[in-house]
Amino acid sequence: MGTGELTRRVEAADADLGLGAVVTSTGRVSVARRLTRDEEPALPFTPSQLARLDEALTLAGRSTGLDFSIYLGGLGEDSRARAEELHASIGFAARDAVLIAVSPAGRVVELVTGFEAARRVPNRGCKLAVMSMVASFKEGDLVGGLLSGLRMLSDQAGNELTTR
Repeated sequence: MGTGELTRRVEAADADLGLGAVVTSTGRVSVARRLTRDEEPALPFTPSQLARLDEALTLAGRSTGLDFSIYLGGLGEDSRARAEELHASIGFAARDAVLIAVSPAGRVVELVTGFEAARRVPNRGCKLAVMSMVASFKEGDLVGGLLSGLRMLSDQAGNELTTR
């Protein structure tokens, strides 16, 4: 995941991919968009960190039946509205989706849940996950914070079969 990248899981039949998008072997769609700046930003993650994040997203999705996504990039002045817009862009699957939107430059973390996800991940659990992520981010551990937040959210959501 690079800056301004949204990663989510979709079915191959649902994928109408444009330039810079690919369905990974795990069924996720990874979208990279080029920034319009003169200088290229440093990538926030190493390949091994990206692999850890992809594995955590995959495992969280498999164990809960929810669709977990991470957005890393600018969220603008109204970060909540932008995060909700990104969540809605997931489409019909947004109902079962959890989006973690992080703007390191803006020092903002937004967590957006769809209807079914909100039923399974209570507000208190979301707040605890965000607090855990922020604590790691303050120490400069972006990957550790995201992994910790994903783990906490998937633990809160529980197993898909036991929650229905």
